Amino acid sequence: MKKITLTFPDNSTLEAENEVTPITLMNRFDSKNHKILAVKVNNEISSLYSSVNISAYIEPVYDNTVEGAEIYRRSLCFVLATAAHHLFPGARLLVGHSLGYGYYYTIENGKSISKEDLDSLKKEMKRIIDEDKIISADFISYQEACTLFERLGLIETRKQLNYRCPARIRVNQLEDFSDLYFGPLVCNTGVLEVFDLILYKEGFLLRFPSHSNPETLTEFKDQPKLFEIYNRYKKWGKRLNVTSAASLNELIHDRKVNDFIDITETLQTKCISDIADQIQDRGTVKVVLIAGPSSSGKTTTSKKLALQLQALGYKPKVIGLDNYYLSRDRTPKDENGNYDYECLEALDVEMLNQNLVDLFAGKAIKVPSYDFHKGLSYFKGDQMVLEPNDILVMEGIHGLNDKLTPLVPADKKFKIYLSALTQLNLDDHNRIPTSDNRLIRRIVRDAQFRGKSAADTIAMWENVQKGERLHIFPFQNNADAMLNTALDYEIPVLKVYADPLLRCVTPLQKEYSEASHLLQFLSNFSTIPATSVPTQSIIREFIGGSAFHY
Repeated sequence: MKKITLTFPDNSTLEAENEVTPITLMNRFDSKNHKILAVKVNNEISSLYSSVNISAYIEPVYDNTVEGAEIYRRSLCFVLATAAHHLFPGARLLVGHSLGYGYYYTIENGKSISKEDLDSLKKEMKRIIDEDKIISADFISYQEACTLFERLGLIETRKQLNYRCPARIRVNQLEDFSDLYFGPLVCNTGVLEVFDLILYKEGFLLRFPSHSNPETLTEFKDQPKLFEIYNRYKKWGKRLNVTSAASLNELIHDRKVNDFIDITETLQTKCISDIADQIQDRGTVKVVLIAGPSSSGKTTTSKKLALQLQALGYKPKVIGLDNYYLSRDRTPKDENGNYDYECLEALDVEMLNQNLVDLFAGKAIKVPSYDFHKGLSYFKGDQMVLEPNDILVMEGIHGLNDKLTPLVPADKKFKIYLSALTQLNLDDHNRIPTSDNRLIRRIVRDAQFRGKSAADTIAMWENVQKGERLHIFPFQNNADAMLNTALDYEIPVLKVYADPLLRCVTPLQKEYSEASHLLQFLSNFSTIPATSVPTQSIIREFIGGSAFHY
């Protein structure tokens, strides 16, 4: 009989006959302080009820980790979909984008959801959770899946099976409802007690805890500007009838995607043009400050905005905020003793403000430079002066924080926030996380231009996101304008580059779980060749071949 050896985080081992179910191994892990939602088997996330039939390193996935939070949220979405199926049979529950530790949902049943409806939905979810129902996952045939999703009215899920056609499909089941989720779920609903539903706009928010504090919900902080940008794009997608991976795959399959690419690029260019008009209408703006999270396309957007400003008679000049880094002997350190280049204090804010005040007064300034290799701030002789029609464009993570430019009057600065908010979903109940989109962009760019492997990029991604949460996201609502830099055809393009990079991450690396997740995500899309991408597209910033010089 086959024997397998299981190794645990404390380096203890267990020999077993044939196979083991992880739920039977809970005494091997510390579960006093946090809930175990799943396990990693050779760095691949698996359900607690999955079968382990190979020798493996097994570690728990706790609810206070990023991966645990994703499992919690995904499972909570399934409970919501089940409750909606019970209360609103025949109506479409549609997931939208994230907002303040929550997902925005609408129900398409011909009317706006009422407080009474929402209370009933919350009560039904609470029943399912309180009764600690089992969530099972079983494989069914392709034909059975087609029939099942048609019967349940899961239109986009069924449509996707025209373009993603495995012989067997793993389907999740909860009570009398079945659905498809692209990642493991919890095994029992009883662990999902922390949630809330609140009315919002035409729909509602499903709220969930943060991974750093899984026992409670954070206070909801509205982001109305961001929501309006998303809502605008969602309505645009509906008008074009391209709202899901399946509808995009249909365009690719029918060889109609090039028209969609042109429309998508034209819309984004128009949005940038509208922002340039806003800057001109203000009349007093002397500096444009652009900020956004990693891989949101800040560099290309700066260049495209500069072109639009030139068309209006301005002469844009660029100063990089990176030029104002302090020398390493003055750079703050984080809690781990590493240089913290993400914090505002890493910049010479005093010099920056004096330079701006002098420029606006018509004086010439010496532009500083920074040597990242040596960690040294220096001057190499570059000077700058602003003529009457000149306008500064500055791009950097602290652009929306008024502490960056305290000496600059509000009427002289115009702040722009960028975010890659795709309006596409995988299907009715599976959204495309903005962070996944940006991480794939970054993996491709880092490999193309920085010689980094996918594992290298994934390894530093959590720290990147931590910096965004501290230094960018809190200042979103300070923006005078917001721009969505996502292009709804980009994932099929990026897939061509990202797929082989992700396949080089091995099960021996801890980054394997994220690589597997991204590969599964990308498997939902057909491909588009890079030759279809315009040379001035933001996507060129990541895949190369841009008409702009970086």
